Parts: sequence; structure tokens; C-alpha cells
Amino acid sequence: MTDQTASEVDTSQSKKQMRSRMLSEFWFYFSENRGAVIGLWVFASLVLIAILAPIIAPHAPNEQYRDALLVPPVWQQGGDWRFILGTDAVGRDMLSRLLYGAQFSLFIGVFVVTLSVLGGVSIGLIAGYFRGAVDTVIMRIMDVILAFPSLLLALVLVAILGPGLVNAMIAIAIVLQPHFVRLTRASVLNEINREYVISARVAGASPFYLMTKTVLPNCLGPVTVQATLSFSNAILDAAALGFLGMGAQPPTPEWGTMLAEAREFILRAWWVVTLPGLAILITVLAINLVGDGLRDALDPKLKRS
Repeated sequence: MTDQTASEVDTSQSKKQMRSRMLSEFWFYFSENRGAVIGLWVFASLVLIAILAPIIAPHAPNEQYRDALLVPPVWQQGGDWRFILGTDAVGRDMLSRLLYGAQFSLFIGVFVVTLSVLGGVSIGLIAGYFRGAVDTVIMRIMDVILAFPSLLLALVLVAILGPGLVNAMIAIAIVLQPHFVRLTRASVLNEINREYVISARVAGASPFYLMTKTVLPNCLGPVTVQATLSFSNAILDAAALGFLGMGAQPPTPEWGTMLAEAREFILRAWWVVTLPGLAILITVLAINLVGDGLRDALDPKLKRS
């Protein structure tokens, strides 16, 4: 019993050392990409801002000050220190709405990516493992979805489901799902005939065990990178749907909806259009930079010895 216990302890320590080494190697290759590190810090700051928005926002996002309509930012003539980034056409504080808008944008990204990954990876596993007629039917359906422009298809789906933030997120998840299906299927086909999979099959492992425990963990690298890039696409598509009036509805402080409400003031009050646009730009750029860093760190072909 003592020898067995000692063996278990050694195995546990060995696994911990392996995880630590893998984590150190991952961070080494990730940190070599300066842009990825900057993007990670910016994204972490956005997450912190979104969490602390109710505390750090100077005003409620929908509170209207009728005596302060289209007040410019404080560095312009006529600015008011109560409203550091100015106000919109109905007297709502721009800074507060931008801070609360981070919550919506990050929630959209998390919801859409989670739904897309769960559905896409599951369908891709089934297609890649069983192949044959099942694979053919699934991939032809994915090809049909990919044949439509993503935003146009999302618009059609939202028109069927009805305008609103939840329906917009579901539509975007459906549009992004084929990318995960194709990527997972390709990874499964690459792994399915390897020796460790054949050994597990000969040992009597069930198809479900082979798919979820044996094959899937070795397919997660490309899926992780795709999920990061899809996160930014989800934010962009949600902003586009909000701008077109098919996503989040006023007075929700979602950045795309804020842009839609500010269209008619683009020449009179630049800040009501520019600031939400900058928020979208910075967020998407930061996430894309992190995605590039993940690709460098997770793809063995890109690692330099």
C-alpha cells in the first residue's frame, strides 16, 4: 500500500509539473507577440470596466438631463465636468452609457461564442467520426449556410425571430456555427486514424468516449483560436444589427444602438457617433490581437525552436 501511495503521489506531481511546463511554454510563445500582450491587457481592462460599470459610472445609463442636451466633452468649449465625454441628444451621459455598453458587448460575445462552440463542436465531432452519409448531409447544410453573406443571413433570421438582443445573438450564433463545424470535422479526420485512437478503440472504448475523451481534447487548439476571432465577429455583427434597428432596442446602451440613435447628429455632435465607434474598434482590435497570440502559442508549426 505504501509503494502504491508513493506511486500515486509521484504521478500526481509529474502531472502538475507537466501542466506547469506546458503553461510556461504557452506563455513564452504568447508573450513573444507584443501586440497580443497589449490586446490581452486592453481586453482585461474592458472586462474589469464591464464588471465595475455600476460603481464607476457617474450617472445611470438612461438618466436624462433635459438641461444638458448634446453637451460637448469637457475639452471643448461649452463642456461640463458633470459629463466628461458629453451627452447625447436627450441628455444622457455618454461616459456612463459607454461603460454600461461594455457589459452588453462582452455578454454578446460570451453568449454567441458559447452557443456556437457547443453546437459547432458537437456537430463537427459527429460528422468527422461517423463520416459517410451523416457527414455528407451535415456538411452540405453547412455549405448552404456559408453560401449566404453572414450579416444578410443574420438579418433574415432576426426578421423571422423578431427584433431584439436575444434573437440577434441566436441569429449570430447560427451564422458563426459552420466555421466551428468545419474546423472540428477537419481536426477529427486528422486525429481519427492515429495510433492512440486506434488503441482506445481496440481496448473497447465506446464511440462517445472516443469522441469526447480521446479525440476532442486534441482538437481544442484550433477551436480556441477560432472562438477568439468569433468573439470579435459576434460583437461586430451585434453592433451592425443594432445599428440597423434589428438588434438591441433603445434605450439599451449597446454600442451599435448608440450609433444608430446618433446618425442624424453626425455633423452637429461628433462625439455621439465617434465614441461608440471607437469603443467597438478598440474592443474588436484587442480581441483580434489576442487571437493572433493564441494562434502563435497553440500552433506547433508557428513555434520557433
